[in-house]
Amino acid sequence: MKNLFDLTGKNAMVVGGAGGLGKLVAQAFAEAGAGVCIASRTEEKLKAACEDLKALTGKEFKYYVMDAGKEEMVEAVAKQANEDFGHIDILVNSQGVNKKFPALEFPMDIFDSVMHDDVASILMTCKHFGRYMKENGYGKIVNVSSVRGKIATKGPGNAAYCAAKGAVDMLTKQLASELGPFGITVNAFGPDIMKTPMMTKVFEMRAAEAGITVDEYLKNQGAGLPMRRLSDPEDCVGTALFLAAPASDFMTGNIIYPDGGRTCIG
Repeated sequence: MKNLFDLTGKNAMVVGGAGGLGKLVAQAFAEAGAGVCIASRTEEKLKAACEDLKALTGKEFKYYVMDAGKEEMVEAVAKQANEDFGHIDILVNSQGVNKKFPALEFPMDIFDSVMHDDVASILMTCKHFGRYMKENGYGKIVNVSSVRGKIATKGPGNAAYCAAKGAVDMLTKQLASELGPFGITVNAFGPDIMKTPMMTKVFEMRAAEAGITVDEYLKNQGAGLPMRRLSDPEDCVGTALFLAAPASDFMTGNIIYPDGGRTCIG
């Protein structure tokens, strides 16, 4: 039997790969044998990420400055990356934002911006990288969704984020339906709240509001889950690798939840 998790000979683009989960996914793909490039908006962060990734893996990583919400940039980077690598076989969409307001007070311009950054950007990357995958007769697209595409939060603030992730889930299914005949699989995975650098300030703020330490806050938040803890980004890397590897060749249009059991208990 072939190595179901071997990415040798494949090339991957990780959008949002300069930090957090995207950076760990880029590392895992490289360690599995893929050539890897990353893209995001800030060149300084991209350079630092490539240096860190090289130190961790001993491999070279290429980066592209790209705002995934601007179609002309996405189209140009898709063209350049496919020229530089010969073919991009795997696309990971790890970009996105979350801006919080109570639903009855949500500014519509901000709601629109979240939908654009979290949903339209994914359609644009899939559209332009997908065209090259269609020509090559092969592709793996992995979208990062959230448990919030499946279950709502109890408190206010996430009207835009939940709506966006629900849209990502259905976009994933529709893309899978349309692109499957061309040898392209499209799947997503939906993490729960993760202990990423981006969430550190949120945890600190909420712990201060509750009058407890950050460690106590995190312990309390994880206590209600079957696994009794919140997730780390590392908990999602295996799922991303599975969806990019030959192991998932007959899986498309699915959303997997590496969430510690959040979705099984609602």
